[in-house]
Amino acid sequence: MRELSRQVRGAGLRVGLVPTMGFLHEGHLELVRRAKADADVVVVSIFVNPAQFNDPGDFENYPRDISADEAMLEAEGVDMMFVPEAEQVYPPGSASRVIVSGLADTLCGPGRPGHFDGVATVVSALFNMVEPDFAVFGEKDYQQLQVIRRMAADLHFGVDVVSVATCREPDGVAMSTRNERLSAAERQQAPAIYRGLCLASDAWQGGEDSSQALVGLVASEIEAAEGMTAEYVSLVDGATLQPVPRATAGCVLAVAAALGPVRLIDNVVLQSTASAVTAADNEETPAHA
Repeated sequence: MRELSRQVRGAGLRVGLVPTMGFLHEGHLELVRRAKADADVVVVSIFVNPAQFNDPGDFENYPRDISADEAMLEAEGVDMMFVPEAEQVYPPGSASRVIVSGLADTLCGPGRPGHFDGVATVVSALFNMVEPDFAVFGEKDYQQLQVIRRMAADLHFGVDVVSVATCREPDGVAMSTRNERLSAAERQQAPAIYRGLCLASDAWQGGEDSSQALVGLVASEIEAAEGMTAEYVSLVDGATLQPVPRATAGCVLAVAAALGPVRLIDNVVLQSTASAVTAADNEETPAHA
């Protein structure tokens, strides 16, 4: 993989990487399309990373369908599908981990000890294996995105980290492989998360900047959804991910919630009026936020 990448780059061409864990959906394909817009050669990696799962059962049950993934990527015109084995990513005796302090210690961090160490470590390995000019990640996993940005800068990878807006279902639910594990009844409750985020975004546009008030709007929608429990709802600084008492442009409302056996995450970045996402927008054009 590295030799192929070096040949491409040696010819003056740009390599774009889209790291995934497979079982691809439209959200992943949006990342692919973004990479294709800026790269001469697009590499999509598929690797279910054991180091980022807290529950071994969750790792074993993570859905996999390489044949379907390959067909989707071929239809999108992807140049290379890179599917390393665990022994290649983590050689026998592997004892090194990448830890991004601070950013990994908030939001999802306390409830998923070691998760972001696993993410940072595998992305570091993939950057070294593929040696891309840039890599594309989704904004749904906002904390992961910030961790990777920090890691790439701190370790001088020379890889630009590009983000793509969250891709959503028509009812606003953020696209995720985990959605496949929801029952029909649970899936009907899932839009409560984004509905609450839109209500809070609307309130901020209307002049409400209290963290307590905005978080309360989101939490109320989640609490009203049958079978859904909030793990956290937090208003944080968009760069540091630390909680803030008052909302300003660029702050992030972030959510993690359990719906049946499935853990869902979502967020909105509070934006200026011209680019804000509102509940009304969600009813008409909910594709991105």
